[in-house]
Amino acid sequence: MKNQVQLITYVDRLSAGGVADLQRLLSTELKGVFGGVHLLPFFFPIDGADAGFDPIDHTLVDPRLGDWGDIAQLTTELDVMADVIVNHMSSDSPQFKDYSAKGSASAYDGLFLTMDRVFPGGVDEQTLLKVYRPRPGVPFTYVTLATGEKRILWTTFTAKQVDIDVSHPQGQAYLSSILKTLSESGIRMVRLDAVGYAIKKAGDSCFMMPETYAFIDEFAAEARALGIEVLVEIHAYYQQQVDIAERVDWVYDFALPPLLLHAIAFKTAAPLKNWIEVRPNNALTVLDTHDGIGVIDIGADASDRAGRPGLVPPEELDQLVERMHINSGGQSRQATGAAASNLDLYQVNCTYYDALARHDRAYLLSRAVQFFLPGVPQVYYVGLLAGHNDMELLARTGVGRDINRHHYQPEELRRELQRPVVQQLMALIKLRNRHPAFQGSFRCLPSGDSALDLCWQAGDAQARLQLDFATLTHTLSLRDAGQDQVLTVDGPELLALMAD
Repeated sequence: MKNQVQLITYVDRLSAGGVADLQRLLSTELKGVFGGVHLLPFFFPIDGADAGFDPIDHTLVDPRLGDWGDIAQLTTELDVMADVIVNHMSSDSPQFKDYSAKGSASAYDGLFLTMDRVFPGGVDEQTLLKVYRPRPGVPFTYVTLATGEKRILWTTFTAKQVDIDVSHPQGQAYLSSILKTLSESGIRMVRLDAVGYAIKKAGDSCFMMPETYAFIDEFAAEARALGIEVLVEIHAYYQQQVDIAERVDWVYDFALPPLLLHAIAFKTAAPLKNWIEVRPNNALTVLDTHDGIGVIDIGADASDRAGRPGLVPPEELDQLVERMHINSGGQSRQATGAAASNLDLYQVNCTYYDALARHDRAYLLSRAVQFFLPGVPQVYYVGLLAGHNDMELLARTGVGRDINRHHYQPEELRRELQRPVVQQLMALIKLRNRHPAFQGSFRCLPSGDSALDLCWQAGDAQARLQLDFATLTHTLSLRDAGQDQVLTVDGPELLALMAD
């Protein structure tokens, strides 16, 4: 994976077209901005119950976007990451339809998890309450198959997303076929979606258990044998991110987004600096993704090992969530929790720009910190454009996360790219990609309680960010080839320096 900023995007929501259209965009208006791209699900279909995360055919590119040849062509220009949705598949998939039509006589009978497969002797209330839930309710859906047989299916997320048994031969063959297809198309990075829920075990939490770690180890080994790096996506207590980082190629730094919001809201850098001391360096740094802004990632341990404190006190975490709602003019409140369907209990649904009350300097400084921390930065397409909450899409779908999944049209995109805050952000991205200091070593230097001092050094080249969260005053100091410059993230000098 190149040490350059990557884009996270749905193919059609940024390009308003297919893979070839996105490639043209990345080679014209966005030329030189990104070294890689994480393509959110482009499999058939892209418009199911969960925006592509419920594939009918995980090995088929949705024809509306193109084909595997288009994907392969994109990989010749950029690093490309794709999702492997390991936990479930669509109830409209050929495999599930065969299972419904033939019941226990189907070759796929063991592929789909039923309640009695996990709890063959039945289950009591206390055992069910041990199961970790990202959403309200129990993880089951009652169905009547086409044969007339009745089943209780394990459905972690929605009734359309039926969990599979990843230890069953059919489950293993299914996941292997996905890896093989991706590898043959030139993809060298995959993100394991919802992998924390992949293993179910009676009497346990069914989330990030030792058996889950073992499955991740096995899957990552298979991927590496094909030359594919693995990113594990886990929203959980921060120590679990540290633990899993020791076993895989990459993890997300999901603690960073809320910690930066906390630093700005409470005018203190202390929790953020504490995190910098322990965070894994093999991290993809993000401020926003296709999901909401996680709060569980900096909160106290909510698992069976409860009692371990979070990165911020509980009362401050509650205040931070309320601050996001206020900053967004109440819009995030309409998209979060019981106000929206398909909800996640641990996330606030809001664009990052709106979570910062559309404050340009605060937003650009947050991006600057993201780019200065060790790891590879990723920028979500709405975040690239400092996007606003899409209340129209939210009203149309009723899905909370759609508030941050806007569909940009070509003219709108061209207009948004010209906004000063977007121009400054792209200049920051180019700086992160090009300055030689970021290929060297990192230090977080001593500073006051409200201040942060981040420095990269490679030989004589240096890049240093000093900022005070109490005032948002800051300096961006650069040294390269014996020349020194002092800039600000929102000043014209940065634009001039990074002008192509």
